Amino acid sequence: MPLFMDRHDLPAATAEDVARAHVSDLRVEAKYGVQFLAYWFDPQRGQAFCLARSTEGGALEAVHREAHGLIPNEIITVSEDDVLRFLGRIGDPTDQVQQANPFRTIVFTDLEGSTSLLQSLGEAAFMVLLTEHDLIIRQALVTWHGREVKHTGDGFMTSFDDVGAALRCAMAIQEGFEARAAGGATPVLRVRVGIAAGEPVDHNDDLFGSTVTLARRICDAAEAGHILVSQLVHDLGHGEGFRFDAGHETELKGFSGSTQVFELVRD
Repeated sequence: MPLFMDRHDLPAATAEDVARAHVSDLRVEAKYGVQFLAYWFDPQRGQAFCLARSTEGGALEAVHREAHGLIPNEIITVSEDDVLRFLGRIGDPTDQVQQANPFRTIVFTDLEGSTSLLQSLGEAAFMVLLTEHDLIIRQALVTWHGREVKHTGDGFMTSFDDVGAALRCAMAIQEGFEARAAGGATPVLRVRVGIAAGEPVDHNDDLFGSTVTLARRICDAAEAGHILVSQLVHDLGHGEGFRFDAGHETELKGFSGSTQVFELVRD
């Protein structure tokens, strides 16, 4: 689908206001066939920008109108080259290479302590925090050519054609959360990441099968702030120069016996 960017002039808005508006957009985007990829807020100029995929620009306005009433002052079509300067390359999950090759690397993320955060902060504050979480992950996805398969509430299921891109994306995700913490943002957000590779079943823009289940269970087994991968991802990644620990056996729900998993070592 085409890419669009809109501009909102919001001289009196705060970053929290814009984050809440973005969360509202995400709640109704599917109704209009829109997928919001990222947003930016410039508090000095009082302007917010949204990047989204849609069949036509008017759908973005329809989402904003229903979600919060903040109608964009301008909507423009942008090319992938335009976005490269901000976030890197955006992948098209319908390109011919992907259709010809069923092999995928599946990456799951999970936010540590999301239920506790929701209970302690309240829904409104938690949703603002979740928006920060989502943007860190989506920016890494765009940079490393990943496909967002689904949002799981407090994490993501994503797909990559290339093992190396999946591993680099996982590292970028952890670096993004570490940079947020280093900047003094509170509460600190930590995510666990699990990665597996194989040939999942692709149906109706969703992925199914043992590879998906394995990635999900490996994510569950990972410690927050760490990246855990399957044997196959380890072998393929090692061939591309990635480093891993010595590995260990672990019991994964739904899998008989023990499964060998490895932690990706980040420099």
